[in-house]
Amino acid sequence: MKHVIETKEVAGSPNFQLTRFQQLVDWAVNSSRANSLWPMPFGTACCAIEFMATAASRYDFARFGMERQAFSPRQADVLICAGRLPFKLAPVIRRIYDQMPQPKWVISMGACASTGGIFDNYAMVQGIDTIIPVDVYVPGCPPRPEGLLYGVLLLHKKIKGESLFDAVRRRDEQPLDERGLRLPPEQIDEISEPFGNSIHQFRSA
Repeated sequence: MKHVIETKEVAGSPNFQLTRFQQLVDWAVNSSRANSLWPMPFGTACCAIEFMATAASRYDFARFGMERQAFSPRQADVLICAGRLPFKLAPVIRRIYDQMPQPKWVISMGACASTGGIFDNYAMVQGIDTIIPVDVYVPGCPPRPEGLLYGVLLLHKKIKGESLFDAVRRRDEQPLDERGLRLPPEQIDEISEPFGNSIHQFRSA
C-alpha cells in the first residue's frame, strides 16, 4: 500500500505543517527509488521482443525513469526475466540476482517465466520463483508492451509502500524456505547437471 504522509497545520500559522520523520524519509527514499529503476533485461525468448518494443519509441518506458538499461547486474536494481528459463540457465539467473546490490526487485514477464507456460517438460523451470523471489508477475504469451508497463507501475506502487524502518519487510539476501525451492547457485548447478551445455552431454564432462 502506498505511504501517505500525514500532516497537520500548526495553530495560528498556515505556513508550517508537521509530520512524522519516518513517513517523510520513506516518502523521499521510496519515491526516488521507484522513479529511477535501472532494469537488467534477461531475455530468453519471444517476451524479449516485447520488452524491446516497450523500451522503443512507441511505448518508451523511459517515461518512468527506466531509460538507463543496465547490462551489468552490479549496476541494476530490477531484474526482468522475459521468456522461458531452461534448467541450464537457472544457475546463471541465480548468480545474476545474487550479484545485484540491495534493494532489488524482480519482474517475471510472460507465462513461460511465471509458470513454465506451454513448456511443461523436464528441461524447463516451472516458474522462476523457485529460483529467485518475484515481486510482479506479468501474464500473457507473450504479454504486450502495455502489460509490461502495467507491471512496472505495480512495482512502483509496491516500492512506495515499503518502509526503511520495517525490518520484517526487508528482503533477505538468500531467501531460502523450508521446502528448499530457492536454492543457492551451487545446488542449482548440481540439479541442472543432467541437462549439459552446448558442447557436452553433462556439465562436468
